[in-house]
Amino acid sequence: MRDVYSALADPTRRQLLRMLADADELPLHEMAAHFPIGRTAISKHLAILREAGLVTDRMAGRETRYHLNAAPLREVEEWISFYERFWTDQIDNLKDLLEEENA
Repeated sequence: MRDVYSALADPTRRQLLRMLADADELPLHEMAAHFPIGRTAISKHLAILREAGLVTDRMAGRETRYHLNAAPLREVEEWISFYERFWTDQIDNLKDLLEEENA
């Protein structure tokens, strides 16, 4: 199983996830049409996302269709939420300091 964070590190993979979030399911050729790289490269990116559990795929005839599995993103959201609280506290402290200086 690949690390979710390393899978998300690449902007192409993040864009693929965004496309899948906006659609129920997409075939490789539709996703590849939005990038300046070939289907093989997109397929490799999708394999990395699949290994991280972020994407599932199924065969529909001769076509592979991809679907977002957002569950692994919960770990990322929980990690980021800690820092969101940190920065909110820092901004609140800055506001208090500025209000004291202006009083």
